[in-house]
Amino acid sequence: MNTITPTSPQFEYITSAVKYPALVAGFGAGKTDAAVNRSIIGKIQNPKTNRGFYMPTYDLIRMIAFPRFEQALGQLGIGYRLYKSPLNYLEITGYGRIYFRSMDAPHRIIGYEHADADVDELDTMKTEDAAYAWRQIVARNRQPKEGVGKNTIGVTTTPEGFKFVYNTWVKDPKQGYEIIKASTMSNPHLPEDYVQSLRDIYPANLLAAYLEGNFVNLQSGTVFNNYDRIACRSSMTADDSTLVRIGMDFNVTNMSAVAYIVHGDNWHAVNEFKGIYDTPAMIRAIQEKYPNHVVRIYPDASGRSRKTVDASISDISLLESAGFAVYANKANPFVKDRILAANTAFDKGRLLVNDTLCPDYARCLEQLAYDDNGTPDKKSNLDHLPDAGTYPIAFEIPVVKPVADLRVRFAR
Repeated sequence: MNTITPTSPQFEYITSAVKYPALVAGFGAGKTDAAVNRSIIGKIQNPKTNRGFYMPTYDLIRMIAFPRFEQALGQLGIGYRLYKSPLNYLEITGYGRIYFRSMDAPHRIIGYEHADADVDELDTMKTEDAAYAWRQIVARNRQPKEGVGKNTIGVTTTPEGFKFVYNTWVKDPKQGYEIIKASTMSNPHLPEDYVQSLRDIYPANLLAAYLEGNFVNLQSGTVFNNYDRIACRSSMTADDSTLVRIGMDFNVTNMSAVAYIVHGDNWHAVNEFKGIYDTPAMIRAIQEKYPNHVVRIYPDASGRSRKTVDASISDISLLESAGFAVYANKANPFVKDRILAANTAFDKGRLLVNDTLCPDYARCLEQLAYDDNGTPDKKSNLDHLPDAGTYPIAFEIPVVKPVADLRVRFAR
């Protein structure tokens, strides 16, 4: 059998004998590989028991967990058979099963038991969802063991603010809860420019979390905390370009849109539309405002199925019928990814606002805060213009995490 050569934090986590170890790591630090190898090694040490492996969604299990387990087992020279949907378990020859389950429906974590488990990216979930999933997983972790040590559950995650992992492992840890930190720089096998590539795309306030693996407040103050009215001010107008790009948010009787021109690599907000009654009214307003411009629309993707005027025609179809070029994916990005794209663009000087022509957009960017659930506060009615204004930013200049594509190294 081949052997693995993990980094120091990975080794500490893989070999931890405490009941609930948690590896909190920056991007590229190898947390998922540590989870996979802890799972495999633990299974070999306890061949007569089951083991669980949990991720936030089944898509992540299929795209990440299955390939990582197959690669690791293949390199270690261990025989296995993988049973994908609907069974979702891996049979390691001579050692038993590892069950794969999603945490996005915690009420379905029932009907089986295991002696040990591994949970990846727990803190990417909402705090209350993560807490519920954790309780369900702990309830499953009751199979008697004859092998090494006590029943354990290991957690690997990036720090996503002061959420469930912080509250459970740092703020008020009970006996058996141990936290292990791993910075991105702890992985000596990363490409030379990987760390700098993270510095290039993430705002400074996120680097402490995503490079160092530190818990920082990702939801303090306003949502768009990198918007500074003076530093992000533009004096450009739509007359500076023949192409106008418009982000649009669909709301019955209260539609919003923000118009941009692009100069070089920078986006300049040059007009706002607010309180528009419906999609036909928005179309008329845009056509009246820009009769001689080429108009490109970046709408809320839900408009592909939404029919606010005619039950047979979607809102996006209405825009296309009006002659606008529509740019939208099949689904909207996650809200946090859209916010991150905008904050990064503000931080890097790529997103600017003419606050004379867009006074309400600027005001909303300054004042929109998070609610108690850590999401933009919709009760404030400050979210419509920022929603509209950030759809094109997330589409055209999203923050795409560099792929390290590093694995725990195997010695032959």
